[in-house]
Amino acid sequence: MCKIMKVLLINGSPRQEGNTATALAEVAKQLTKEGIESEIVWIGNKPIRGCIACGQCKEKGLCRCIFDDDICNKISEKFEESNALIIGSPVYYGQPNGALLSVIQRAFYSNGIHISGKPAASIAVCRRGGATAVFESLNMPFQMMNMPIVTSQYWNIVYGRTAGEASLDTEGLQTMRVLARNMAWLLKSTKGEKALGRPDDEAWEAMHFIR
Repeated sequence: MCKIMKVLLINGSPRQEGNTATALAEVAKQLTKEGIESEIVWIGNKPIRGCIACGQCKEKGLCRCIFDDDICNKISEKFEESNALIIGSPVYYGQPNGALLSVIQRAFYSNGIHISGKPAASIAVCRRGGATAVFESLNMPFQMMNMPIVTSQYWNIVYGRTAGEASLDTEGLQTMRVLARNMAWLLKSTKGEKALGRPDDEAWEAMHFIR
């Protein structure tokens, strides 16, 4: 029996049914056509604390943030059961939503072992500008976690201001469908196994520039 593969999609907008949701839904719909399961998780619109660098998640080997009073751990718990990750964010002042960044930083630091090496992609949704800065910002953590970044026919950007306008961005939605097909192709090619054919890891040598 073939293994059913699953992509976790994170809606990083405070608006559950806004344009970020429209973009992610287009990806999810195409993944279904490709025989890949998906789950869209919304970060919500409640306060989400930032990382305070306490290090308790590492010292105690928790694989979760020591603070359990917001959505962060509920999202990171889904890393292990997922074969890939796609994160979508609106553009705020040329940056991703701050609450989403808090989730990413805490979840990746505390539970990176369960997402490292898995394919990933980011999506930026904006009214007019700043999308490429957000796109690059969201891709940065993937590059620190040995995660192959899945691309499309263009940068993963969808345009829209008020809810529903993203559905009018025909090229943006096509970009989402191509992204989904490319993600499905990569997952099928590797059978969803992050270790398949990967080079051996070296022990991390952390340093700074002051000697």
